[in-house]
Amino acid sequence: MNELQEQKFLRMTTEPVERLVCAMAAPTIVSMLVTACYNMADTYFVGKINNSATGAVGVVFSLMAIIQAAGFFFGHGSGNYISRKLGQQETEDAAKMAATGFFLSLLAGLLIALLGEIFLTPLARLLGSTETILPYARSYLRLILIGAPYMTASFVLNNQLRFQGSATYGMVGIVAGAVLNVGLDPLFIFAFRMDVAGAALATIISQFASFCLLLLGCTRGGNLRIRVKNLTISRLYLREIVKGGLPSLCRQGLASVATICLNRGAGVYGDAAVAAMSVVNRAMYLAQAALIGFGQGYQPVCGFNYGAALYDRVKKGYWFCVKVSTAFLAVVSVAGLLFAPEIIGFFRNDPEVISFGTRALRLQCCTFFLCGFNMMSSMLTQTINKVRQATVLAMARQGLFFIPAVLILPHLIGALGIQLSQPISDVCSFALTIPLTVQVLREMKTEK
Repeated sequence: MNELQEQKFLRMTTEPVERLVCAMAAPTIVSMLVTACYNMADTYFVGKINNSATGAVGVVFSLMAIIQAAGFFFGHGSGNYISRKLGQQETEDAAKMAATGFFLSLLAGLLIALLGEIFLTPLARLLGSTETILPYARSYLRLILIGAPYMTASFVLNNQLRFQGSATYGMVGIVAGAVLNVGLDPLFIFAFRMDVAGAALATIISQFASFCLLLLGCTRGGNLRIRVKNLTISRLYLREIVKGGLPSLCRQGLASVATICLNRGAGVYGDAAVAAMSVVNRAMYLAQAALIGFGQGYQPVCGFNYGAALYDRVKKGYWFCVKVSTAFLAVVSVAGLLFAPEIIGFFRNDPEVISFGTRALRLQCCTFFLCGFNMMSSMLTQTINKVRQATVLAMARQGLFFIPAVLILPHLIGALGIQLSQPISDVCSFALTIPLTVQVLREMKTEK
C-alpha cells in the first residue's frame, strides 16, 4: 500500500461519519444528476419531433437499463470486494479484482451489442414499440447498441473509483460526457436533421468520451490501475462478483423488465400514454438519481469500515443516510404534487400527454418518500455482502411488486391501474424492507 492509499484508508476509517458520507456523496450526486439530465435531454429534444419519437426514447430506455444492469453487476460486484479489501489493506488483491471486473464487463457489453443488432426488430417490439413507434425505436436502438461495450465498462470504472473513495474522478468523466451530449443533441437532431438517430449518436459519442476520462482517472490519485496482467479468471473472483453484483443485476434488470411491461401496458391507451409514462419515469429518475448518488456516497464508507470491523461507524452512517434521504424525498414529493402539469408539459406540450402524465406523477409522489429507507437498506446489505437480503431488497420495488401490479391492475381499473402501479409497489417494498433490515442490523452486533 503506497502513501496515498494509506492516507485514504486513515481518512475513511477515522473521519466523522456524517461529514465523510457527505464528502463522498457530493461528487456521486453530481454524477447521477448529470447522468439523469442528459438522459432527459434526449427526451426533451426528441419531444420536439412528435409523440411516437418521444415514446421511442422511453422504449429504448429499457434496453439502456439492461446495459446499465450489466455494468452495475460487474461494477458493484468488483467494487464491493475492492472496498472491503482496501479496508483490510490488501491492495494487490483489490487490483486483480479491478482488472477482472473491467474486462469481463467489456465482453458482456460486446455480447449485448451483437445479439441486439442481430435481432433488432424483434427486440424493439419486445421492448414495447407500437407500430407507429417502431421505426423511431429501430433507428435509435441501432446506434445505442454500438456503444454497449464501452458504456458497460464505463459503469464499472465509475463504480470502482467510487468504492475506492475517489468519486470525484468518476464525476469528472460523467459530467464531461453529459455536457458533450447536451451540446450534440440539438446539433445532430435539428441542424443535421437526423431526428431520433441524432439523439442516439450524441449519446454514444458522449459515453465514449466519458469512458476515456474514467479510464484516465484510474491512473491518478492512488487509484487502482487497470492492467491486463492483473486479469484473473478464478472461482474466487467470479463468485465475489456474482455475490456483490447480483442485487444490482436484479435491481437494474427488473427495472428494465418493469419498463417494458409499463410500455406495453400503456401502449393499449395510445402513443400519448406511452409518451406520458416515459416523461414521468424520466422526471422521477432525476430525484432517484440524487437519492442513489447519496447512497453511493455511503457505500465506500460502509465497505472500508466493515472491512476494518468498525461496525458502529457502519450503522451510524446508515441511519444518517436514512434520515437525510427521507427528508429530501418528502420535499421532492411535495414539489411534484404542486407542479406536476408544468413538469410534464416541459417535456411534451401535448394535452393528452399532460393529462395522463399529471395524474401518474401525482400518485407516485404520494408514496415516493418511502423509497429512501428501501434504497439505503439495499446499499447497506449489498456492500457488507449480505447477499440474500440485498437481492430480495433489490428485487422488491420494480420486480416483486411493480411488475405484477402493472400486469394485473389495468385489467381491473383501466388506465388508472397503469398510474397506480408504482405507488402500490412503493408501499409494499417499504413493508418488506423493515424486517429484513432489522435482521441485518441485529446480526452485525454479534460480529463484534
